[in-house]
Amino acid sequence: MKPLPIIILAVLVIVALIRLSFRRRGEHPLPRLGVFLTRLPGRQLLGDTGLVAGREIRERLRGRVFRVVTVILFTVVAAAVVIPELSSGTTKSQRIGVVASSTSLEAELQGLAKSVGLPVELVSEPDLSRARAALSVGQLEMVVDGTDKILVKDPVSASDTSVGARYVRAVSETLGAQRAFAQAGLTPEQAAAVAGAKPLPVYSIHPGKKARTTAEATALIGVILVFIVLTQYLTWTLMGVMEEKASRVVEVLLATVRPIQLLAGKVIGIGAVALAQAVALVAFALVLAQAVGSSLVQGASPLVVVATLAWLLLGYAFYSWMYAAAGSLAERQDQVQSLALPLSAPLIFGYIVSLTGVSSGNASLLVKVLAYLPPTAPFAMPTLIGFGEVTWWQFLLSVVATLACTLAVALLAARVYGAAVLQTGKRVRLRDLVPALTE
Repeated sequence: MKPLPIIILAVLVIVALIRLSFRRRGEHPLPRLGVFLTRLPGRQLLGDTGLVAGREIRERLRGRVFRVVTVILFTVVAAAVVIPELSSGTTKSQRIGVVASSTSLEAELQGLAKSVGLPVELVSEPDLSRARAALSVGQLEMVVDGTDKILVKDPVSASDTSVGARYVRAVSETLGAQRAFAQAGLTPEQAAAVAGAKPLPVYSIHPGKKARTTAEATALIGVILVFIVLTQYLTWTLMGVMEEKASRVVEVLLATVRPIQLLAGKVIGIGAVALAQAVALVAFALVLAQAVGSSLVQGASPLVVVATLAWLLLGYAFYSWMYAAAGSLAERQDQVQSLALPLSAPLIFGYIVSLTGVSSGNASLLVKVLAYLPPTAPFAMPTLIGFGEVTWWQFLLSVVATLACTLAVALLAARVYGAAVLQTGKRVRLRDLVPALTE
C-alpha cells in the first residue's frame, strides 16, 4: 500500500479520536490548547501582558476563521508536495529524431529507453538541418546524429533527475563508449582509449539558465511562506484592535492594564499563533515530502529554513505594532482598507523584489540594499542567505537594525494606541493626536 493513503487515514483517525474525546467532555481541543499555553512559565514572567497574550491565543485558536485558514494552508502545502510527484509518475512518449540511422543504433536507443522507463518513438530524419528545425519547433524532444552528436532543445542540468534527462545522459554515455570501441579495436593502446571514453557531447540550441540550488529553492518557498503568514496575521492584528474598540471591550480591559501591556499582549499572543502555524506548515511539508518521496522540499537547506522562520518572527514584530496602532485609529471595517494600504506597501514591494530575485537566480543590488532595511529585510535577507551572499556579521547587523527600529516603532505605536483607542464616534487621524504625542 502506498504511504500517502496511510498518512491521510492516520491523520483522519487521530483528528476523529481527539474530537470524540473532547466532545464527551463537552469541550473543544483548541480552546484547551490556548489555556495550556497561558499556563506556561512565560505567563508569570510577563504578568498582565502574559494574561492578555493568553487571551489572544485562546481567541485565535477558537475562531472559525483560524481553523478554515489552517485547513486551506495545509491543503495547499499537501497539494504542492503531492501533485508534482503524482504527475511525474505518468510519462508520455517522446519523439526522438535519428540521422544516419541503422538497425543497431535504433535497437540501442530503444533498449536504453526501456532501461530508464521512457517510451520513445524513433523518427528517421534525412539530414541534421531538418532534424534541428523539427527540434526547435518542438516536434522532436531529442536528435541523435549517428554516433557523432546529440541535440536537445534546452540544456540538461546535472541535477535534473527526470526520466527524459536520464535518457539523454544514458544515450550520451553509451554512444560515446561505442564510438571509442569503434576507434579502439582490441590492441592494448586502443583498450586504454576505451577505458577512458567520455560521454558523447550534448549540445543545446537554446542558451541555458543556471540550475537552481537547493538553498535557492528553499529560499523561494520561504519568501512565499513569510508573505502569506505576515499578510494573514497582520490583518488579524489590525482587525482585532478595531473590533475591540468598536465593541467598547477595550474600555474594560484598559481599566485593569496599561495600554502598552494590552498592546504588547495582543502582539505577542497573535505572534505566537503565527509562529506555531508556520512551524507546523514547514514540519508537515518536510514529513509529507519524505513519505511520498517528493523532491520539492527534500534536501531543503536547514540554514535557510531557520533563517526564514527567524525573519518571519522579526518581520511580524516590526509590522505588528504599526498595524495595531492603525487599528486603534479606525472604528468601522470600511476604514480598515485605507489604513492597511500604506502599511502594506513596503511589505508588498519587498516581497515582489525578493521573489523576482530568487526566481531569476540572481541577487540584484536592490535586493542587497533591501536586506538591511527593516520593512523589507524579512524577504530580502532569506533571499541573500539562499544565494550564500551573506556573512554572519552582515546577518547580525540586519537583525540588530530591525530590532532597534522595532523598539522605536513599538514605543511610538503604544503612544498612538493609548491616545486613539478610547476616542469613539469617528475615525481618528494622526494630526488629531499630535498634541497628545508631543506631551
